[in-house]
Amino acid sequence: MQYLHTMVRVSDLDASLKFYCEQLGLVQTKRTDYEKGRFSLVFLAAPEDVERAKSHASPLIELTYNWDPESYSGGRNFGHLAFRVDDIYALCQTLSDAGVVINRPPRDGHMAFVRSPDGISIELLQKGDALPPQEPWASMENSGQW
Repeated sequence: MQYLHTMVRVSDLDASLKFYCEQLGLVQTKRTDYEKGRFSLVFLAAPEDVERAKSHASPLIELTYNWDPESYSGGRNFGHLAFRVDDIYALCQTLSDAGVVINRPPRDGHMAFVRSPDGISIELLQKGDALPPQEPWASMENSGQW
């Protein structure tokens, strides 16, 4: 397992970039604007981690900016922790067997979401290419929020 990033929703991207980059000293490594979804993702790394971040070898902060105004409550401004895993199906089965609810099953063989006991959303991403869809995951519905 490899720790990838922590996602934080921000309400003012310019102010957030000023804080994280100009004031805190982080470096923007990637930005993607999603016109259709009306949001932007900006990834930041510590200065010493910039080169490693290019090959996904260092943890990042992901700023998520929704273009339409939104009020975040109940911790929604903190999005999730993300981990790259060797076998998403095996890990989800282990978690499920332990009583963990798979909130967003890995239907696509690539991504799943679970929650910690304190309600922290955890994203699991398959290492390398997505695995071929397989049951019971392929037909499993979402459960709760993720």
